[in-house]
Amino acid sequence: MEIRVSNTQTDERVAYALLRFVFGMNICFHGLSRLLTDHQAFLAYLTKSLAPAVLVPKATIPAFAATLPWVETLLGLLLLLGLFTRFALIAGFLVMILLMAGITLAQDWTTAGLQLIYCLLYFILLMFLDRNHFSLDSLFR
Repeated sequence: MEIRVSNTQTDERVAYALLRFVFGMNICFHGLSRLLTDHQAFLAYLTKSLAPAVLVPKATIPAFAATLPWVETLLGLLLLLGLFTRFALIAGFLVMILLMAGITLAQDWTTAGLQLIYCLLYFILLMFLDRNHFSLDSLFR
């Protein structure tokens, strides 16, 4: 029995794969660029950005600055490959919740607005996960 896939279904799968890939590249290279450059500069940036956020424990910022690039690199790579996609999307969304909490407590509304775009992309990709056909997840299924 042959299963036929319409052009519309194929287009949706291609569109999903391209969005997942480019978003994964963005997240992966976010982390990778931070790993390959001056860690102290990233820590200084985070410390300065979160200084107005009185509810953010300042003692947690160095650990967060050390962990975030590794998490971004790994989650971005998983999205690029379409491997453990559901996990990567949910984990990435949780990271965005942490980032959004910090930046809104610091009252940096411009950055918060930009972060909402990332949240929207995580939402779209998670919402339409059934279109994740061109991926390692689909290959191993």
